[in-house]
Amino acid sequence: MLKVGLIGCGNISGIYLKNAPRFSRQFQITCCADLKPEAAESCARTHDLRAVSVEALLADPEIDVVLNLTTPGSHTAVNLSALEAGKHVYCEKTLALNREDAARQLELARNKNLRIGGAPDTFLSGGHQQCRRLVDSGLIGQVVSGTAFMLCHGHESWHPAPGFYYRKGGGPLFDMGPYYLTALVNLLGPVREVAAMTGRAVEVRQGIKVNAERTFPVEVDTHAAALLRFESGAIITLITSFDVWKHSDLRDIELHGVNGSLHVPDPNCFNGEIRYFQAGLSADWAVADNFYGYNENFRGLGLADMAAAIEENRPHRASSELTGHVLDVMCAVGEAAASGRTIKIASTCRRPEPLAPGLTPGEIR
Repeated sequence: MLKVGLIGCGNISGIYLKNAPRFSRQFQITCCADLKPEAAESCARTHDLRAVSVEALLADPEIDVVLNLTTPGSHTAVNLSALEAGKHVYCEKTLALNREDAARQLELARNKNLRIGGAPDTFLSGGHQQCRRLVDSGLIGQVVSGTAFMLCHGHESWHPAPGFYYRKGGGPLFDMGPYYLTALVNLLGPVREVAAMTGRAVEVRQGIKVNAERTFPVEVDTHAAALLRFESGAIITLITSFDVWKHSDLRDIELHGVNGSLHVPDPNCFNGEIRYFQAGLSADWAVADNFYGYNENFRGLGLADMAAAIEENRPHRASSELTGHVLDVMCAVGEAAASGRTIKIASTCRRPEPLAPGLTPGEIR
């Protein structure tokens, strides 16, 4: 069991801390830190941890892994500091805001023989593992096309501090794109090239509900439409938007193969119905059985797998290569939109090894 120190006691930390006891065979979160000492103190009281400074956490010889849950703009600095201190890193998405900072992290980790893991880990959920199994089984034949939609009107109606969603490193592509792209890479393999257009509806967002009377400057595009060609040959349309008030049923992921179609559940979640259609065999969509565990919110599963992989000396699934490739693709979307050109993707990665069916909470292999 590896000892974990958490840095960043914000909104997302709650679910990691709730789930940590379920992975007690793989890791234990023992202390927490935040730039706001009162946030760390509150977190420590609630979850029976030690509240420490960031510096003290990094200097603690008992800490094996730093769980970085800071906002995206701080990810590179915190990850580099943790690696320099000899700690493995598991980071909330995204790994960095640009390829150069990601490359610095990967090089330092290699030089120090340390691991970097990264969210999202929702592709390890039961629904997505079952979809992986169906694709690999040839249920719908070779996948030739598909769609992936994440459409909403932003987070200022519910998030207590939504400003960073509209600054560099935010926007619908960098905020929600990692879920969809990671799920697609798990299903289809790496992306080869990207074409795209992006835009934004307004320059200032008006807060509503919990943020009524507040405004938020918009520094990034809030609508991105991309066309992705995968190494497998599949062509997928990806649209992420914070500029959609309502839509009929444009959601989740659908894959279309030479023999049928597959509806993949919301990649931001650990559950959801799987539907398929087989040409000549189905009259309409049929619901697929799900033989896999982890069908509720198990954020932290990727960290547990990394901890187990360190002990077992094997590759971990939510790897730096995977999250680095996803970052590369997102950067290419912006470059393609700005230049009007198709951008070739320089990076690649292997599809993560699937989990075994029938795992119970806390089991990895």
